[in-house]
Amino acid sequence: MGHSTNHDGAHPLDQIHHVAVSVGDVAAAVNWYRRNFRCGVDYQDETWAQLAFANCKLALVTNGQHPAHFGIEGPDPGHFGTVQAHRDGIPFAYLTDPFGNWVEVVGRVKGEGGIATPARTGSEFPPGSER
Repeated sequence: MGHSTNHDGAHPLDQIHHVAVSVGDVAAAVNWYRRNFRCGVDYQDETWAQLAFANCKLALVTNGQHPAHFGIEGPDPGHFGTVQAHRDGIPFAYLTDPFGNWVEVVGRVKGEGGIATPARTGSEFPPGSER
């Protein structure tokens, strides 16, 4: 699959990194997706899992820990909000679009170990998003 460019043709388009859907039971959801589709498991714990498909990642998240959202791989998460770090050190920031959808901007990984910022304490759930 080739990389598309924006309207001026000079810059590659941003990529969707993952889509995150809410599930009540992460383990049961992983089992269901693995039984019904050809995908791998990149990571799994009690609050979220990341499944790998050929063209995108699917995150399975619990309501109390992470909001349903989609992730865009971008060069500077800090441009969009408070930067936090995932367990693997990859920086991210959450924001909402004008229609109330959660968007996670995920820092681009460069080289071994990626680009990392210090992890913050507390939940990765965006401030003010608790339901």
